[in-house]
Amino acid sequence: MKSKLIHLHQCRGAGWKTISSILTNDPLLSTLYTKTTKEWAELRILPSDKLNPFLRDLHSLNLQKLLDQYAMNDIQILSFFDEDYPYQLKQIYDPPWILYMKGNRGFLKDMNGIGVVGARKPSTCGLQALKSLLPPLVQAEYLIISGVAVGIDTAAHHLTLKEKGKTIGVLGGGHFHIYPKGNSPLAREIMKNGLLISETPPQRRAEPWMFPMRNRIISGLSRGVLVVEARQKSGTLITAQCALEQGREVFAVPGSPLHDLSTGTNRLIQEGAKLVLTANDIIDEIPMFSPIDC
Repeated sequence: MKSKLIHLHQCRGAGWKTISSILTNDPLLSTLYTKTTKEWAELRILPSDKLNPFLRDLHSLNLQKLLDQYAMNDIQILSFFDEDYPYQLKQIYDPPWILYMKGNRGFLKDMNGIGVVGARKPSTCGLQALKSLLPPLVQAEYLIISGVAVGIDTAAHHLTLKEKGKTIGVLGGGHFHIYPKGNSPLAREIMKNGLLISETPPQRRAEPWMFPMRNRIISGLSRGVLVVEARQKSGTLITAQCALEQGREVFAVPGSPLHDLSTGTNRLIQEGAKLVLTANDIIDEIPMFSPIDC
């Protein structure tokens, strides 16, 4: 079952909804390789122009070669049906069917995650706010989760690693093509001292549509999401929206109403996000789970 799901996940056109439809029709994937082209077409899970590439991958892809390549690079694979699939991620509407990971897999069991997101070109004030807020959270042993993007994401990972804390980086693309390329050294450090995960197969490059999908994983693994600077129309707000839809707490750092990078965070606060001035504003709202609680 797991190998079939991994194979399915590698096929062109097999996104989350497509795999969900296939599993609804065939929960054990028992007919994955025996369905005829006509039977696949009758399922109407893919447009006709995408069905043929999907079927070519399904019947000709050398899965074992890929698995060997992943193993050589110490990349582990976790499926939705594995016993150690993260509980908190399993509770969201659209959990990843497959996660590819490298690093400390045990971090996925940590129930004390805080997502940290923000501007890609943060202001000096935004970076100073992060430097004030993050170390106390790390020292309190919260797991810091972010997206390995430039700006606030990068700063959050670096600060956590500097403080010898726990961090998970969630990629949009695959492990073999770190994006942005300039963050390759950071990604290597996360793989060495933290955990780097993606629902995108390692050999695939990042595409724009993958990043909003990535954001739901950041919030899904977290108990709360901290937003440090965001414009009124910002990709950062997608993560905040995901958090709200998943029942997570949303925290935001306020700023001047005259500052463009504060318009998004101020709006979040106006709409009910928790205003954050110190790390205790987060710690008091989300007390640590003990192992017994988990």
